[in-house]
Amino acid sequence: MNPRFLPGRNMAMKVPTHEYTSTVAFYRETLGLKELTPNDADGEQTPRFEFGDKVLWLDRVAGVSQAEIWLEIVTDDLDAASAFLQQQHCARRDEIEPLPDGFRAFWISSPANIIHLISEQKPS
Repeated sequence: MNPRFLPGRNMAMKVPTHEYTSTVAFYRETLGLKELTPNDADGEQTPRFEFGDKVLWLDRVAGVSQAEIWLEIVTDDLDAASAFLQQQHCARRDEIEPLPDGFRAFWISSPANIIHLISEQKPS
């Protein structure tokens, strides 16, 4: 049986340093999207905005020349998803960004080189 895949709630835009401030201002001030960035955490927070039923995260990334979109896909069986995607010759890309300890997820690349976070979400 193939695993079930669904769109996740999160999208990340990886933005070059030289375009970051103007990109955040575009979503915050020009478009006036509802900001979801928490105010109570210490240090610099990644700005995030309501984007329909999704959350758009704006990450500053040094060393990239243009913005990239990364998407989240959720599955209820991460191990089956990993095996299935390997059989489909999807490139694992776990080297691109570390994930928190204990977070059940991994990175892949689509044939068009769009990065996807495959994360486990158990049915509620």
